[in-house]
Amino acid sequence: MGKALKGVRILDMTHVQSGPTCTQILAWFGADVIKIERPGAGDATRSQLRDIPDVDSLYFTMLNANKRSITLNPKTEVGNKIFAKLIEECDVMVENFAPG
Repeated sequence: MGKALKGVRILDMTHVQSGPTCTQILAWFGADVIKIERPGAGDATRSQLRDIPDVDSLYFTMLNANKRSITLNPKTEVGNKIFAKLIEECDVMVENFAPG
């Protein structure tokens, strides 16, 4: 039996818990999730609640399994072009930034 979201591509611009949980569920249902992370820092949860030095935290790996991940700064000219291309190629964008 196939997965319900097979063939759906999600651009994941989420962070911390609620957003990554949402996109994790979409990945479990078969979506191709592409997570964008900050250059140099990555997702903040990579180092939160870390129990082994220099390894991604269990918190991060629980919320981001089955996702592809890239670092990208859409505020730069090159990053903006890549971001625009990703938007064109994805079916859905999920973000959980504060308003404003």
